[in-house]
Amino acid sequence: MLAALQKSLHGTTTVGIRVKDFVVLAADRRATAGYYIAHKRTRKIIKVTDYMAMTTAGLVADAQVLAEWLSNHAHYYMLINKKKLSVHAAAQYLATILHSSRFFPYIVQLLLGGYDTRPRLYNIDWYGSVTEEKYVATGSGSPVAIGVIEDGYDENMSLEQAVELARRAVLSATRRDAFSGNGIDIVVIGKDVFKEYRYTIGESIKEE
Repeated sequence: MLAALQKSLHGTTTVGIRVKDFVVLAADRRATAGYYIAHKRTRKIIKVTDYMAMTTAGLVADAQVLAEWLSNHAHYYMLINKKKLSVHAAAQYLATILHSSRFFPYIVQLLLGGYDTRPRLYNIDWYGSVTEEKYVATGSGSPVAIGVIEDGYDENMSLEQAVELARRAVLSATRRDAFSGNGIDIVVIGKDVFKEYRYTIGESIKEE
């Protein structure tokens, strides 16, 4: 069973990059069922609030449920406390759900990116472990993607450079990983900034 669960987490490539004022999230668009390409336009970056989003490797349905719960929790927190839920608190909320569901697990590995007092990026595995990162990659294409990021990452790089690095990382993974492909979605989050982009192979990045 453990092998089957682990296999379910590897059919994708997602990356997160944190720079001085922004977080950049990127993911491919291919959904697979084994070696079958089930869908070519799957959204693997889910908007949670206007200052937070998460990527998922694993089961899309599980990720959608968790994103909906987190979105509702953030909205309720805002109504009660008259302030935004921090990205760190949101990561801990997801981790608590995942940790408490170990015997009937949500089959996901999440990257949560957002901006509260500064840009933040968290990696959350399906056991509920949380780590804050400057950059990270998940999924079957992650060995290729993380190599590209490590080669080009600079904490002081510009937003444009970070977006291009995220694009190159996922694109490189799609060329070596059969489970990743069919274009790239990119989300940029900063102070009062939430922008979504898409990249089709052979074309330029376009804002949505």
